[in-house]
Parts: sequence; C-alpha cells; structure tokens
Amino acid sequence: MSRLGKKPVAIGKAKVTINGQKVNVEGAKGKLEITVHPLITVKLEGAELVVTRPNDERQSKALHGLTRALLANMVEGATTGYKKTLEIQGVGYKAEMKGKNLVLSVGFANPVTMPVPANVQLALEGAKMHITGADKQAVGQFAAEIRKVRKPEPYKGKGIRYEGEQVKIKPGKAFAGAGAK
Repeated sequence: MSRLGKKPVAIGKAKVTINGQKVNVEGAKGKLEITVHPLITVKLEGAELVVTRPNDERQSKALHGLTRALLANMVEGATTGYKKTLEIQGVGYKAEMKGKNLVLSVGFANPVTMPVPANVQLALEGAKMHITGADKQAVGQFAAEIRKVRKPEPYKGKGIRYEGEQVKIKPGKAFAGAGAK
C-alpha cells in the first residue's frame, strides 16, 4: 500500500467540506476545490482527512498517493499559502505593474506584458518579484512563465531567476582561445 497515501492529512485551522467526490478547503489565505477521481474515497475523521482506495490495481495505487498529496497541498495553501521569489539581474532590466498586468523590460526591443492570474498576488520590491497565493500549482506555474521570458544566460548570468538559484557561468571565448595555443 502507498506509504504516502496511508498517512492522514491534518486539517489544522482549515475548514473542510466533502460533498460526494468534491472536496472544498477554506482557510485564512483562500478557498480551494478539487474533484476526486471516482476510484478514490476521502473521509473526514475527526481533525484529519483519510484517503482510501478500493483495490491494489496500478491506477488505484497511483491515484491514492496523488490525491493525498493534492489534499495536503490544498490544506497548507489555504492556511499558510505559498510563495516564490524571482530576481531580475541585468543592467536596465526591470519589472513594473500597470493595472493588473506585469510589464517586463528585459533586453528585448519591446516590453513583455503578462496578465497576473486572479488567484495569484504579485508584489514588486526593487529587482525582486514575490508571487504568493493559496494554490501551489498556480503560484509555481506563474513563476515559471515569468522566468521563461528571459532565462539566466550562462555567460554573464543576466536574466530572471529564482531566489537562491545558482547559475553556472561558462568561460568566454578569450579563455577558451588561451588554452588552445
């Protein structure tokens, strides 16, 4: 049996309601909903969510652990929320908010405009962008889309990167030519 699937999800301060295959989690940071696969059953036992499966078939095993992980992420997101921080590095590179859109000036001829999703909040602090929200998938997806606009390049390290991300800097042509003589 799935070790992760067997582990119950502690609810804490979240309010959970189960209506058939729909599970709603409501907390201080937001409200999330998921429709559970028909093979999987979710029960509320005391202050814990228990996920069970009917048999040991391959699909049931896969869905068992997945459902438990998704529910745990929902409970954590609704109570404490998720946060990703991106850094902009490069001369003249900047980010600004215009209404509900993020405008990135990162070395292209024209600025790149991205709409901010409704379930995600974006805060700008100098060369840093703080992306927060209750939905782990939405926060991670938006952070990845912003980073994709201008990934850190390997020669100077300019671009958009996650906070604390290490970019391996390659030696340039001058260093490569010195070893060939």
